[in-house]
Amino acid sequence: MQSSLGVARSRIRLAGMTLCGLLLWVPASAQTIGVQAGVSLEPNQFYFGGHVETPPLADLVHFRPNIEIGVGDSVTLMGLNFEFVYRFRTQRPWGFYAGGGPALNVIHTTGDTRLEGGFNFLGGIAHRDGLFVEVKAGALHSPNFKIGVGYVFR
Repeated sequence: MQSSLGVARSRIRLAGMTLCGLLLWVPASAQTIGVQAGVSLEPNQFYFGGHVETPPLADLVHFRPNIEIGVGDSVTLMGLNFEFVYRFRTQRPWGFYAGGGPALNVIHTTGDTRLEGGFNFLGGIAHRDGLFVEVKAGALHSPNFKIGVGYVFR
């Protein structure tokens, strides 16, 4: 019989393998890779992470799975986010995007690790050369609010 910590670790491994499988689904040459960092509220944390973005799936909608790790407030949070973004058409160097998607959150506190579901709503502005600024609002067990900056390697 596995302990609750062993079950949680097994689920984390399964979630990580699922995310990797999704990332491998699209040929690497068709994907963009990015990194991001920022702060969140509830819990109050510094977070960092990375993402992969697919080419458009339909019109201007892209699949952008990502992982974010937050530290601080006596909690370590790892979010596996399965987000979709809509990129608004523009001819300018800066363009807006909005989206959202479900999240699988691994929440670790002293002596306790649990998996919780969440949902993220996001919006941002991105430069065609790679720099972006993004805000997220979370529901259920996702952080309530995040603001971050990042860079996409093209």
